[in-house]
Amino acid sequence: MENKDAQYNKSNPLELLKSHGFKFTKSMGQNFLADPNIPEKIVKLSGIDASSGVLEVGPGIGALTGELSKTAGHVTAVELDKRLVPILINTFADRNNVSIIQGDILKTDIKTLIENTMNGLTYNVCANLPYNVTTPAITALIESKMFKTITIMVQKEVALRICAKPGSKDYGAFTIYANYHTNPEILFDVPPECFIPRPKITSSVVKLKTRTEDLLDKEKEATFFRVVRAAFNQRRKTLVNALHAAFSESYDKDRLTKIVEKSGFDARIRGEMLSLEDFIKLSFFIE
Repeated sequence: MENKDAQYNKSNPLELLKSHGFKFTKSMGQNFLADPNIPEKIVKLSGIDASSGVLEVGPGIGALTGELSKTAGHVTAVELDKRLVPILINTFADRNNVSIIQGDILKTDIKTLIENTMNGLTYNVCANLPYNVTTPAITALIESKMFKTITIMVQKEVALRICAKPGSKDYGAFTIYANYHTNPEILFDVPPECFIPRPKITSSVVKLKTRTEDLLDKEKEATFFRVVRAAFNQRRKTLVNALHAAFSESYDKDRLTKIVEKSGFDARIRGEMLSLEDFIKLSFFIE
């Protein structure tokens, strides 16, 4: 049986916040889910089950936390806002598979945290990420190399960047980074009216399935990402010119031209036209 606050949370989240004297903090990028259908859909499409341990970042007032707790083996929810922690603890007092942690995910030892709370389960992420830490949070979650899947709600523009195709306006270094480590897909969009307060933008839910094997060894991976950064730091320049700006201490422009052509590309091509596989191929010709 759900406690009173859990029922109150689901039926009228704004009243729950008012009862605790809570006021939104714009600098924290707080937009809480108010439509109960959205958390249900997220959990269903995430693939989370009883064998899953779930890290949730920025639970807010627990709309998604509640749905996760019905399905997952354990939910560890990390909330930065100290004012929300008592609300969450009270709301989920009767759920022995929910841990509420006050902290900053960007300053948290993710590996230690989840091993201490979810040991023996398959590690996953499911979260409505705060807008102000979206990119660094995604990076931290990927870099931890702990999670089978990362299902997150983000600004639609971020989702489009993650899943962009070569040559599109959204395609960039972060696209390559996300696709190098995961296989991402956009699951569905979430309109502003599903939140309180209403954001000015549409959100999207993205599922990133972590690759089970590294595409490159560590040494070549470093070169690969240096090539990617060079290509997109000056994306309006040709790939040869962009690479020359980054590797001029080791390669002259003629040699870089030959490397680009040897990799199978026209010397006039721009880096934004190369796919993940193309960048991997190119990186093998650069030391």
